Amino acid sequence: MKTDPKYPYRSQCQNGGCSGGSDLRPPIVNAKDPILKPWAAEHMQATNEEVLSGKKGLPFAAQGRCWPGGVPGQLLFLQPVYFLQTPKQVWMIWERDHLVRRIYLTDKHSKNVKPSWFGESVGHYEGADTLVVDTIGLAAGKYHYIDSFRTPHTDKLHVVERFTISRDGRTLTAIVTVEDPDTFNGPLTLKTDMAQEPGSDDGDGLRRE
Repeated sequence: MKTDPKYPYRSQCQNGGCSGGSDLRPPIVNAKDPILKPWAAEHMQATNEEVLSGKKGLPFAAQGRCWPGGVPGQLLFLQPVYFLQTPKQVWMIWERDHLVRRIYLTDKHSKNVKPSWFGESVGHYEGADTLVVDTIGLAAGKYHYIDSFRTPHTDKLHVVERFTISRDGRTLTAIVTVEDPDTFNGPLTLKTDMAQEPGSDDGDGLRRE
């Protein structure tokens, strides 16, 4: 989602970086974005009003309670993340709270997926540098959002991520497609870049830029 042009983004509050100061202001989302279904727009405008009125200093973020940020929301959190490759799974491990997301290297989802914070992710490699991850079964409702704007979703949320590592092995780019026909009028495309931690030589420790 994009910020409201009347309230330009000026801080790292969206990514958990608020630490005080008069110039720090949480992002105000553009609740009039035509991508939003009416109920989702109303929900997000209510969040804006809570922040603008001073009722809440920051919109709720699941990570603030040591819960996972979900998919793709956890990718926006400014904390180191490690990728662990095993023969049948890829693990994404966040340094803070040691959150673990498992990506199963198989060609199809389970017949009955139980909703959870990270849902069920299945993945495959394209070429030597791209991991494609398909995720369904993401828990919906209160406290479950796709980003730090508190953008809601339903149980129909479907997320496809393409993680591509750079040729020098020091940058990882994630291109994310989000679809939820009950929340959005079309697909959302997101992008985030992660860079190797300074001093790391093995390339598995990454931080979001």
